[in-house]
Amino acid sequence: MPAKPTPQPTFLRAYFQETAHVAEAIDVEVVDRMVGRLVRLRQEGGRLFLCGVGGSAGNCSHAVNDFRKLTGIDASTPVDNVSELTARTNDEGWDTVFAEWLKVSRANERDVLCVLSVGGGSRERHISPNLVAAVDEAKARGMDVLGIVGRDGGYTKQRGDIVLVIPTVNAQLVTPHTEAFQGVVWHAMVSDPRLMVHGNKWETSVAVAEGVS
Repeated sequence: MPAKPTPQPTFLRAYFQETAHVAEAIDVEVVDRMVGRLVRLRQEGGRLFLCGVGGSAGNCSHAVNDFRKLTGIDASTPVDNVSELTARTNDEGWDTVFAEWLKVSRANERDVLCVLSVGGGSRERHISPNLVAAVDEAKARGMDVLGIVGRDGGYTKQRGDIVLVIPTVNAQLVTPHTEAFQGVVWHAMVSDPRLMVHGNKWETSVAVAEGVS
């Protein structure tokens, strides 16, 4: 009896091909402008606030670590404070949780808000209204707004100052590609020699062991 043909991982091959296409289409000039703005933020002693929901919220937590540890930027995200986030949601509503964080933090024109989101928020469709309110609060306080978003960028793209829209190569997979490339982009930023002041542990340990300066 002839052996059955091995199924080909067609979806996975297509997915990774799409990932390569996204990487090729990234607007590097926009990323470069974000790096430049964060260099100035650090020079001026400003703070970086990151906001996102869902998978992007998890990315905010990871990014905060990298910006603080690798670049020496004072970064934070309200999604790391579960007690305050849930208390405000319970007592005041979901829509204002991020804007109120900025208020209590006394955010000002030296600081920057960075939004990580797939849709970027929409007031009309009531999607991620807390991001919409956060962008409004940031602009009212004279802050620059950065963003790494997907689709058409939504409200973040409309009102933000430097916003990278992750290119859409498959309308059915906007979310996974956008959230994955949020990580790719901020890792590129914190690795840029203009921002990085402390090397990654693994690379620096190997360099020391091999006698590489």
